[in-house]
Amino acid sequence: MIPHHVTTTSPRQETGSLPHAAHAPPPPFSAASIFGDSRVPAVIVAAGFVCLGWRAAGRPGMASGRSAETAANQMCRRNRSESPMRKLAIVTPTTLTLAAAVFIAADLAVVPSALAAQEAVVFDSADVAGLSFRSIGPPRGGRSTTVAGITEQPLTYFMGATGGGVWRTDDAGLNWRNISDGYIETGAIGAIDVADSDANVIYVGTGSAPIRGNVSKGIGVYRSTNGGDSWTHIGLPNAGQIGRIEVHPDDADVAFVAALGDPFGPNPERGVFRTTDGGGTWDHVLAISDSTGAVDLAINPANPRIIFATAWRGERKPWTAISGSEESGVFRSTDGGDTWNRLEGGLPTGLVGKSAVTVSRANPDRVWVLMEAPNDRGGVYRSEDGGDNWRRVNDDRGLQQRAWYYTHIYADPVDENTVYALNVGYNKSVDGGATWQGYGVPHGDVHDLWINYENPDFQVVA
Repeated sequence: MIPHHVTTTSPRQETGSLPHAAHAPPPPFSAASIFGDSRVPAVIVAAGFVCLGWRAAGRPGMASGRSAETAANQMCRRNRSESPMRKLAIVTPTTLTLAAAVFIAADLAVVPSALAAQEAVVFDSADVAGLSFRSIGPPRGGRSTTVAGITEQPLTYFMGATGGGVWRTDDAGLNWRNISDGYIETGAIGAIDVADSDANVIYVGTGSAPIRGNVSKGIGVYRSTNGGDSWTHIGLPNAGQIGRIEVHPDDADVAFVAALGDPFGPNPERGVFRTTDGGGTWDHVLAISDSTGAVDLAINPANPRIIFATAWRGERKPWTAISGSEESGVFRSTDGGDTWNRLEGGLPTGLVGKSAVTVSRANPDRVWVLMEAPNDRGGVYRSEDGGDNWRRVNDDRGLQQRAWYYTHIYADPVDENTVYALNVGYNKSVDGGATWQGYGVPHGDVHDLWINYENPDFQVVA
């Protein structure tokens, strides 16, 4: 099996110059200074890459400085075209070495004359005696990766971020409070699910499954039995990144975890895990290999013994990234997770990448898969017989873009023809996935959607 190695530029890049003059210290940090309201949790805005260069402006050697800045600009503004198998942002050690050499050479050209013009400065320790260290950030917890809600309490939601922990609101987002500090020993959150049978029971999976230049590794699964007031670590410490948790609709002690695994190398704790005792013990019910894990799950709402899982090899190395393998694909269990079969019947086979799956609550025989696959085989696939047979209903590359980082699909709980897909935007189809309409969201980085199945007008987007 030959893994698929991919490369591309980062999602957001900009150049800047590092000032040479000293500045006055910034005012004390507060959430209100950033957001205008200290009640807002500073964890909901995503951050991108920044590529910094500098130049010797206004000094001898100006031309060399501009050359260095130009090199930085060229490196930071590469073409961002993408192929069906999505590509990741990579800067190789060679690139870094060359870039560093260009930058350093540019400034060293002016060092002798600049040093000669400087006079020795004597500092008195009394000048800084009154200063002390203070926190200046980070003011944000990274991108939002997961959301959940309580069906019977349509104004209560939970959200998790790559570095900000777990937050709860009881007034539709007007106020948020952190509920993970002191209990969950990492800020990297990948999945949240609230038990339909008992809203006090919440499961949280740590480690963010979307792969990019930075990767947030987790430490397993946590469970709360009091609505998030306290948490207990319940296992899977080496699951790496957890993409989805699904709690059995009728039993809060039964839950399934899609574990992608260690993002940096092979490890056995990846695939689908099941607990039947609230996390006291775990069964490794779908084990594919030590390099291919699971990233998404869906339970048939009419028959919870039918479970779908998507397998994916997603790995991040210092010099490259791996998205996809011949082991990746869609799996189904019809006996509550005891046994699994890989689904084909019209789905792409061979080398495939990341995929997502959803089941219609309005018509449980209707299942959608959004799949990344090379050679124009990716797209939205739909089954009308519970997953036995599939046909592609849409091949728009806009829904497949940056698949390793996005790839999410959700069925409307009331209308069997309505389905949603997330990536850089929020997309909706009302004809079974054949055509799509994009809708603007405040931030072009959309990773999860919670829909109140009793009233789908209530939706929360991460």
